[in-house]
Amino acid sequence: MDEYIDIVTEEGKPTGKSALKSIIHQKGYYHNTVNIWFYTDDGDILLSQRSAKKIICPLLWDVSVAGHIDAGESITQAAIRETKEEIGLDIYEYELNKIGIFECFQNYESGLIDNEFHHTFISELKVPLSELTPQIEEVEALKLVSTYLFDELISNINENDNHFIASNKSYYETVFKHIINMIT
Repeated sequence: MDEYIDIVTEEGKPTGKSALKSIIHQKGYYHNTVNIWFYTDDGDILLSQRSAKKIICPLLWDVSVAGHIDAGESITQAAIRETKEEIGLDIYEYELNKIGIFECFQNYESGLIDNEFHHTFISELKVPLSELTPQIEEVEALKLVSTYLFDELISNINENDNHFIASNKSYYETVFKHIINMIT
């Protein structure tokens, strides 16, 4: 879907302008996204496999839920909406723990230019995996991995990795530290 997205400056400040997502990625305009990482009280982390239909990094494993913030939408509204859309889970603002804003500025062979600020949250997953419903257009599969396995996977990321997005290694390491702090 080609929705309208608010454009921000290189520093992440609102410009008061918006454009279609396709134009934003074509022109390389800076914009905001949300990332929500879910973990269980048992120490598992929820991963989503990117849909085979995705232009960028199809079938690689990544953040539990991610998406663009629609024009005029607040960051937390987007996090709640994206969680419902992508995995069929209702969450509330008080369940979201913001851990930071991370820059993701990348150009892809497809011509897509990603100049995104990932507003990143962690949240406890309080339902079994079987109660989640992946959005077919966005999510190929869901799985829970132990913190031990997550740590191993990110420690072994390289450009030939077919599990995680290699360019996100330091981001994954930072998220992992925050999750560990929450569950210990």
